[in-house]
Amino acid sequence: MADTTGNIPDTGAPLAGDPAPRRSSWRHIGPGIVVAATGVGAGDLVATLIAGSNFGYTLLWAAVVGCLVKISLAEACGRWHLSTGRTLFDGWASLGRWTTWFFAVYAVIWGFVYGAAAMSSSALPLQALFPDVMDLEWWGIACGLVGLVFVWFNKYSVFEKVMTVLVGVMFVVTVYLAVRVTPNLGDAFAGLLPVLPDEEDSVLNTLGLIGGVGGTITLAAYGYWVNAKGWTSSGWMKVMRLDNRVAYLTTGVFVVAMLFVGAELLHSANVAIAGGDKGLMQLGDILEEEYGTATGKLFLIGFFATSFTSLIGVWHGVSLMFADFLARQRGEREARGDELASGRRERSWAFRAYLLWLTFPPMVLLFQGQPFRLIIIYGVLGAAFMPFLALTLMWLLNSSRTPREWRNGPLSNTMLALAGLLFLVLCVKQVWDQPWADFF
Repeated sequence: MADTTGNIPDTGAPLAGDPAPRRSSWRHIGPGIVVAATGVGAGDLVATLIAGSNFGYTLLWAAVVGCLVKISLAEACGRWHLSTGRTLFDGWASLGRWTTWFFAVYAVIWGFVYGAAAMSSSALPLQALFPDVMDLEWWGIACGLVGLVFVWFNKYSVFEKVMTVLVGVMFVVTVYLAVRVTPNLGDAFAGLLPVLPDEEDSVLNTLGLIGGVGGTITLAAYGYWVNAKGWTSSGWMKVMRLDNRVAYLTTGVFVVAMLFVGAELLHSANVAIAGGDKGLMQLGDILEEEYGTATGKLFLIGFFATSFTSLIGVWHGVSLMFADFLARQRGEREARGDELASGRRERSWAFRAYLLWLTFPPMVLLFQGQPFRLIIIYGVLGAAFMPFLALTLMWLLNSSRTPREWRNGPLSNTMLALAGLLFLVLCVKQVWDQPWADFF
């Protein structure tokens, strides 16, 4: 995507004493791969499959728009970190104490429920691949513990390499499936025209697909991964933008490939699948029946890679954000990107405490089911986070908190405003749809 600031373009020259390269290069990319892998979870793939199953190729354009929206949000996060040398939470804190309270409540409740969901999602394909080894709950616990140990003992550089390998697995599997189902390219190109399906609630379904393409809080974590990579000044701006484009090009490949599978394999045969992880398990059975055991097993491997990258990505990225949050609460009045680049945040007690919170308390939910009221609160907070992110980024990047050269231009403001409006509509719908009558 082009420069969205609308201001003086980056020359690519490093600042004094900064090791940033003079030009962007493919060999520098990394955080984008991490955010793409973390953001595209099992839920995103199922939502895209269901869209393909219900509407064929009609909403292909919506999946592409979703990627463009997320490019703008991630670019804004990275631009804040690099242009100011401060972290996103430090920017939020400058807007008022309400942001602190929102993030604190969100991080605690979201982490508790998400931890169980991530472990369960990673466990499902493993149990299907090795059905006689142990029960689903114990597979989930094993995945959580492996994620904990991996993130606890490894720095960002190792974490990025492992994520890159898993993304490679995801890429091979999704592209293979898209080719295997023999997509109708004429219909696919026609699906790039912005047309709404002739169905009830088609507008909300379309907005939901746009909003669900790859990322929630992981978009906010992008700036933290940029700093952890060692990029800490505006000299890295061109590299960050290339990296960000790679992230959502990769996301686009995953999403388009799964929409092809939904359109060809499910829509043409009028087959419906369930939402959530169960839908992917159903797809595995269908693929095995249609194309043989090898294809079914390969899909389960890709399913595991998709789920486990989301698990360890959140274990690392959101723990970095939580460590930054607590550092500022303890009196570090200006949280700097160079703290993240040094790796000290990854070794801090706050980082590891949140890792433990994501891993052990949620294990209770694997055996007892998810508590009803907590799930409602979780849903509301999750729906509120994306409009919070979009609108606070607009606030920060149009104010004197950001150096004038790197403030928003017309294109960036338009994209962030559209993102904020989109996610606000989806938030209102999510809150409205909650069973509040049963809550009290």
